[in-house]
Formats: sequence, C-alpha cells, structure tokens
Amino acid sequence: MRLLISETTREERQKIVEESLGNMSVCDGCMAGLAEMYEDYIDGKRELRDINMEFNARYVKGDMDRHEGRSCPM
Repeated sequence: MRLLISETTREERQKIVEESLGNMSVCDGCMAGLAEMYEDYIDGKRELRDINMEFNARYVKGDMDRHEGRSCPM
C-alpha cells in the first residue's frame, strides 16, 4: 500500500486515514481528535510517520493533554 505523500493524492490520503480510524470503535470521543491529528497528512504537509512519531513521543513523555482531544480516557 502506498502511504507517502509523494505517492498519493489528497483523496487517497483521506481514504487511508478514514479507513484506519474507522477500525477504531472503542472510544467515541477519540475519533474527532485523531482525525484532526492527521489533517497535515491529508493536506500533504507531513508524513504519517512524522505525525505518529510526535504522538508517540508525547505519550511516552506523559505530555498527553486530554483537553487536546488526542488521548482517549478509556
């Protein structure tokens, strides 16, 4: 599967994100924050790996803020 910005169209990137997030039905409140998190990828500004690395670094450091909508209370 092609995932790099240079190898995909905006529509393909949006579909990749939607399909990935569609598999997450555990927490209703998580979806909006996660969809927002991936807007830079959809818009062709940042690669998925960079977004995921930043998210993981914040998680490991304990800097996750529930009010940002980027963490799930479950």
